[in-house]
Amino acid sequence: MAEFRMPSLGADMEAGTLVEWLVKPGDRVKRGDIVAVVETQKGAIEIEIFETGKIEQILVGLNTEVPVGTPLARIQTELEGSAGTGAAAPPPAPAAPSAAPSSISAPVKPPLPPLPPLPPVPPPVAPAAVARPRVSPAARRLAGAQGIDLSTVTASGPAGAIVYADVERRLGGVVAPPKRAPGLDLDAMRTAIAAAMARSKREIPHYYLEHQVDVTAAEQWLTQKNAARPPDERLLIGALMIRSVALAARRFPAFNGFCRDGKFELSSAVHVGVAIAIRGGGLAAPALHDADRIPLDELMTRMRDLVQRTRAGRIRSSEISDPTITVTSLGERGVETLYGIIYPPQVAIVGFGKVVTRPWVIDGAIGPRSVVTITLSADHRVSDGHAGALFLAEIGRLLQEPDKL
Repeated sequence: MAEFRMPSLGADMEAGTLVEWLVKPGDRVKRGDIVAVVETQKGAIEIEIFETGKIEQILVGLNTEVPVGTPLARIQTELEGSAGTGAAAPPPAPAAPSAAPSSISAPVKPPLPPLPPLPPVPPPVAPAAVARPRVSPAARRLAGAQGIDLSTVTASGPAGAIVYADVERRLGGVVAPPKRAPGLDLDAMRTAIAAAMARSKREIPHYYLEHQVDVTAAEQWLTQKNAARPPDERLLIGALMIRSVALAARRFPAFNGFCRDGKFELSSAVHVGVAIAIRGGGLAAPALHDADRIPLDELMTRMRDLVQRTRAGRIRSSEISDPTITVTSLGERGVETLYGIIYPPQVAIVGFGKVVTRPWVIDGAIGPRSVVTITLSADHRVSDGHAGALFLAEIGRLLQEPDKL
């Protein structure tokens, strides 16, 4: 029997509060299914399962604070299920030996009439078995704050889920500005961010590098690619930035992994964390998995989906727990240069500023070009400035050859 345990959703997480079960005993699940919602200092996170089988028992009730590693449910895996069905039936009990013949015959009692069958006892209903509408954490918080009965809300989300926008429509589009963003405790989030950043600056010897790159060719290439596309299918330069970091991290693996107990652990996969500002305040950096391997169009689609879900309070556990390197950008806010703080136990963070027009020398002549400033904050225990300079140069080279991304 496998156990589904409270996962660790970051190096700074010690416990989480279970706020919603999306399965009940008897439900079949497969690897990657979302089965529960847990609230942490980072917000409400959808927890995925990594076993395929059947939910046998729910071990933890709702609104319970659970330490990392605590069993939440028991699961009968596929292997156990097939073994159970293929087991041989137990052999029949041996017949009782007949009594020795006697010369005196004992009187034979007539057989007793059979007892009437007992009425079936209905199985107890577990608390998790009560039908519950699928609701995003952000929508549930907004409905609770505004006193809205979720049974009166029309769902428009995936698989019939009620999402934040559905509750907004139920309110007629008029929502009183909340003191905190729905689904988040912003004070707790700021406390968690502060603790992680203080730990990072205290324990990680940072070094910082800056590199300016001419991205005029990238902008021209994007204009050509997007000319015949509808707005929701167009590529953004942010996708090129993430892709270039992912490919450079694959070539320079010292920037892609974790430093734990003073030892560097190289990651075989490149999962790029994307720093996303959350509606109403707060910050999260969930991962775009295998950003070095998926096609650019798929990367753009996943990036849009990740931003939308994160801002709606629907981050998944696998996305928040396993980024191997982080990308941050404040270009949309007009910032030209930023230096990030490494999120432990990662060993690097890459920053992108605003794309600006600057005079640039090309073939001995000065002309206007689109230029972006890229920065690197890296862990000096794992790499040095020379390696960091090569890493930044590779990111710049890839951005100047967008057709190869």
